[in-house]
Amino acid sequence: MSPTAQRPPDSPAGAEGRPATGRPTLEEVAALAGVGRGTVSRVINGSPKVSERARAAVERAVAELGYVPNRAARTLVTSRTEAIALVVPEAETRLFSEPYFSDIISGVSAELSDSDMQLLLVLVRNERERARLSAYLGERRVDGVLLVAVHRDDPLPTVLEELRLPAVLAGRRGDQEPLSYVAADNAGGARMAVRHLLRRGCRRIATITGPLDMEVAQARLAGYREALAEAGHVGPAHPVGPAHDELVGVGDFTEQGGRTAMRELLDRAPDLDAVFCASDVLAAGALQTLRAAGRRVPEDVALIGFDDSIVARHTDPPITSVRQPIEEMGRTMARLLLEEIADPGRPRRQVVLATELVVRESA
Repeated sequence: MSPTAQRPPDSPAGAEGRPATGRPTLEEVAALAGVGRGTVSRVINGSPKVSERARAAVERAVAELGYVPNRAARTLVTSRTEAIALVVPEAETRLFSEPYFSDIISGVSAELSDSDMQLLLVLVRNERERARLSAYLGERRVDGVLLVAVHRDDPLPTVLEELRLPAVLAGRRGDQEPLSYVAADNAGGARMAVRHLLRRGCRRIATITGPLDMEVAQARLAGYREALAEAGHVGPAHPVGPAHDELVGVGDFTEQGGRTAMRELLDRAPDLDAVFCASDVLAAGALQTLRAAGRRVPEDVALIGFDDSIVARHTDPPITSVRQPIEEMGRTMARLLLEEIADPGRPRRQVVLATELVVRESA
């Protein structure tokens, strides 16, 4: 007797004894494949504890019947939500003004396109929203978290650690980061940029950093210092933060931050002949200030940014920039997170992707 024949008499059914919805059931797949219901469930959920013969039979039956797993039922059985949160602890103004974020989202979405995962974008702009997100994560409303724009004092990574929730960071908090992360070679990219300026004959090279509570900004500042030290321009590396006699302006990865820091640098060192900026958005702001001060780029002041974003390609002149593979970073983050969700006991992964210098007219 087929499984559907045992349905109570008052249950609505279609012409072939199937529920009125017309959707095939797990029992029908099992009957057609000649296996038990549990075997079908294991195949659908990706368990390796199934023989190749049984797996092939189930896959044929699924294809023939057009069976689609009931995601709500799967959630009850597996405690999985089939959802991932992409958390950006920044205001929406930064999210929509900086190409970095859209490129990360694009890479993550592309990697998840062949999975069943839903991607939830979460902005955390204040303490209230941070507390609400922590409670949401504590209820296991998502299977994992991707965290972008990591600040040193952000409590969210610690919350993720304590919850033992699968998580991957874009960047890291420091050298001892315990969570999985994907980062660009920020220090190496900065060294490349400054070495290029030195080869051009520049001798008074300034830099505009990102916020120094972010490891990414610290790493780019460290690379700037290392390249100058190699050339004998400065002494040993200073601690985090600009030293009194350095040509370092602190920005915040915004265009306004680039304008303000560039004005301060020109006041301190009118004879500077080059600027390395920790992002293309900062460089675009610096370019506006240089032009307003009557400084030609690159004739008077050479200029380099970081990211190789659309911003660098559409300024006048186009800006030489360090390319970091942002979409690939997003793809890699999503891939690592899917692997952690599938195997929560696997060791944390930490991936650093190479950077390269894209030379344009500004330097």
